[in-house]
Amino acid sequence: MYIIVGLGNPGKQYEDTRHNVGFNAIDILAEEYGISVTKMKHKALIGEGRVGTEKVVLVKPVTYMNLSGESLAEIYNFYKVDTSNIVVIYDDIDLDVGKIRIRKKGSGGTHNGMRSIVKCLGTTDFPRVRVGVSKPEPGRDLANFVLSKFAPDEMVELKEGLKKSVLAIDSIIREDIDLAMNKYNGK
Repeated sequence: MYIIVGLGNPGKQYEDTRHNVGFNAIDILAEEYGISVTKMKHKALIGEGRVGTEKVVLVKPVTYMNLSGESLAEIYNFYKVDTSNIVVIYDDIDLDVGKIRIRKKGSGGTHNGMRSIVKCLGTTDFPRVRVGVSKPEPGRDLANFVLSKFAPDEMVELKEGLKKSVLAIDSIIREDIDLAMNKYNGK
């Protein structure tokens, strides 16, 4: 069983912002797998389905980004899945738009959503797929930047990055995380 968590903020005003690429990836996965992510449970919108032989739970926490760990801790305690089968998808300002990076584990870094998850789960040992959203220009407030929408000239790269993140998640579920890392890291 896999729990795939996309990070973002609920609400119309946050749709399609840099901080919501995790939600965007979950929406694409839901469509791809025919899973409806509409059930409100554990402070999240969730949907359950199958990918190949694996049960999969798609998750969009509705706690707002900085409290994402509260939702994930409830889900973790309910489903009792190994943390190596919890995959978190989120935005990364240290990667160019459209680039992705898969890791088996790691700190929360400067990402408040990931810090919350690490704190609430009490571990850094869970896979993550980071989707590049680029850095703000010098002098621009980081919070305003990640809550902004992508520029029209970034949309092609963004769509490509989301597509790669979905393929990487599929590879993690159907094959193996090491194989997914070899196929998609740095692409």
